[in-house]
Amino acid sequence: MKKWFLVLIVLLLCGCGANKESASGTMDYDAIANDPDIVIVDVRTQEEYASLHVKDAINIPLDIIDENINLDKEKKIYVYCKSGIRSKQAYDKLKDLGYDVFDLGGIDSIDIEKESS
Repeated sequence: MKKWFLVLIVLLLCGCGANKESASGTMDYDAIANDPDIVIVDVRTQEEYASLHVKDAINIPLDIIDENINLDKEKKIYVYCKSGIRSKQAYDKLKDLGYDVFDLGGIDSIDIEKESS
């Protein structure tokens, strides 16, 4: 019995330390898409963005995210890419620049309405 109790405590503690700045799991993507205080940023290339992107997302390719980027620091920034690799890099860059940023990961795992240009 003590063993199961200890396992339960460890699992609960591990869950409490999860990265809250990653928007994976049970996040309500409809709420994200419809929240005026959230900006969704596609960090893929312009060509990738044109072929398919999250509705109302803006395109800022990863390679141009730097200190000259002009996003509202009062808003939450949600980033995504193709697989999650570039979105993690964008997350790190934007976090270092002082933005309130969340990583949505790859576009295929995002359950938000998508469109092509």
